[in-house]
Amino acid sequence: MEILRVEHVCKTYGTGETAVNVLTDISFSVQKGEFVAIIGASGSGKSTLLHILGGIDRPTSGEVFVDGQSVYERTEDQLAVFRRRQVGLIYQFYNLIPVLNVEENITLPVRLDGRKINKKRLAGLLQVLGLTRRRRYLPSQLSGGQQQRVAIGRALMNAPAILLADEPTGNLDTQNTQEIMQLLEASHKAYRQTIILITHDPEIALQTDRILEIQDGKLIRDEVIR
Repeated sequence: MEILRVEHVCKTYGTGETAVNVLTDISFSVQKGEFVAIIGASGSGKSTLLHILGGIDRPTSGEVFVDGQSVYERTEDQLAVFRRRQVGLIYQFYNLIPVLNVEENITLPVRLDGRKINKKRLAGLLQVLGLTRRRRYLPSQLSGGQQQRVAIGRALMNAPAILLADEPTGNLDTQNTQEIMQLLEASHKAYRQTIILITHDPEIALQTDRILEIQDGKLIRDEVIR
């Protein structure tokens, strides 16, 4: 079942002589439950593409469909709801609220949306992420790897259609990097979660199901790994 479809997406910043083409004619689709890596050198356009997939940055032209619905035919208010409910975002920097504990940080998107917290899902996420005993800890009481686990839990709490991870291990040492990748894989399997991971590291990319490679704003490779 197709969960994401990208059709001829282009992104240009500026106009005239100052115009910079960041993405050129990007097209691909992702099936529900796939774990996909987008790789490329710094400045290749991969983070811009991720932001377009997540409804954060509009394409100059082209279409993005999530669950069969066009992302950018929505109004700004509808886009805000789309970002809260259908997209989970994980960044290299954890962006946790320092005065909120683990459980409060994870459930923040649900509470901001004015919805009731699914306690069963929360308990399951805490268990999968190894945070049950630390649910009352503040971010300052956690290691970097544990903080990234909280960020993963927050991104997954709303059961998003797609989870977008922008270099989620870029701030971590080798051991924590492997732990985070294992947790993403565990989340992928436990919830049949569709994950799109941005990375510059080919070794990390090889731990996913499929690799898309971006070079100078163009999709040059689409390879199934497993």
